[in-house]
Amino acid sequence: MALRHILTQGDPALAKKCRPVTDFNAHLAQLLDDLGDTLLESGGVGLAAPQVGVLRRVVVVLETNVGEDEDEILYELVNPEIIEQSGSQTGAEGCLSVPGVYGVVTRPDYVKVRAYDRDGELFEVEGHGLTARCFCHEIDHLDGHLFTEKAERFLSPEEVAAESEEEE
Repeated sequence: MALRHILTQGDPALAKKCRPVTDFNAHLAQLLDDLGDTLLESGGVGLAAPQVGVLRRVVVVLETNVGEDEDEILYELVNPEIIEQSGSQTGAEGCLSVPGVYGVVTRPDYVKVRAYDRDGELFEVEGHGLTARCFCHEIDHLDGHLFTEKAERFLSPEEVAAESEEEE
């Protein structure tokens, strides 16, 4: 298990457009393993390679929309692209690279993503609600964008505390 340091807002790597992955090799597998470990340790729901200083089009997203008796699913997406989207959702959003800051962001309520897995096999995955939000958020990172650019407004500490209480 290798945990990577998560970069924070202001680091130039977070503003850069990432290059596609062309080699599906042991280095990619290690990056995906490290991203997964780092994400699970952080308590977040998504993490993109540029957030750990790697300028490649790679993200991991935790699917939390599962039944009570089911384990969460960790999606590994290499060179992801949104190929379909619909609906709309507006809600609070945060980011591991912008700790302690939350904003109100509008995203699609449904997205379909086409990506490669760690072995170079093409696949598609669909996300609804939080998972759709997370796919969009992480793919934005690959183009050098943070959620703060899309936020309609930022939440006060009191609003964040109220949102946390509602989720419990």
